[in-house]
Amino acid sequence: PPSVTVSHPAQQDVTDAIELTGTVVPSRSVDLVARVTGYLESENFQDGEMVKEGQLLFVIEPEPYKQQLALAEAALQRAKSEYDRQLSLIASNATSVANVEKWRSERDQAAAQVELAKLNLGYTHVNAPFSGRIGRRLVDPGNLVGPNGNTKLATLDQLSPIYVYFNLNERDTLEAAVAMRQLGLNPRDPIGSVTVFVGLQNQEGYPEQGVLDFVDIGISTSSGTIQLRATFDNQDRVLIAGAFARVRIPLGNPKPMLVVPASALGNDQ
Repeated sequence: PPSVTVSHPAQQDVTDAIELTGTVVPSRSVDLVARVTGYLESENFQDGEMVKEGQLLFVIEPEPYKQQLALAEAALQRAKSEYDRQLSLIASNATSVANVEKWRSERDQAAAQVELAKLNLGYTHVNAPFSGRIGRRLVDPGNLVGPNGNTKLATLDQLSPIYVYFNLNERDTLEAAVAMRQLGLNPRDPIGSVTVFVGLQNQEGYPEQGVLDFVDIGISTSSGTIQLRATFDNQDRVLIAGAFARVRIPLGNPKPMLVVPASALGNDQ
């Protein structure tokens, strides 16, 4: 007969756990868009690089909006001068109250136009709202952008921290609640108190450690699952947005159990 390799079961401390599959998602993602119309003057980054919060990314020709601001400021100055003149005239009954109110309204409208012109001028410079990795530029300099042209310029993702979303079925949800009670935790508020381990397809085990930071409001009646989310520091950029991840949630404290090598186990349908 052929020889068979055998071994005795070993006793080790084992922690029961729930194992499932999740998806890696950026903690923040934004489509950078052109809010004013004009020709794209420049882009100030390399496709796919890491950018800092506040870094200048795109410039849309600012000159027309500078001139609009100058016109608005001139109109405001004129309205202020005329309003002041009307106030001096009303003191000597040389004008009417209606004229005073009219020019006060003109002054206030001109001040609002100045603020609007400043906003539009500010929109000609597109800055990074947070630090992260930017994708490729979707519009080249020289093209018309804005509400009347190409609007989306690029996408920016924040990868540190990063999220992993996963769904827990009803049975595992109830089992996890029991385990939390045994640990003295509040199952109604597990955020920040539950450790979640994650491994990618090319990793052994579950080397990445994070913490649960979101639980949906209830179990979906259509799927019978509840959505959860764990956050990971991801300073080394190991977790990649869009990747599938193996998720492991420990339940309770380690207990002594008999274990055997995984290669000794087999199963079928």
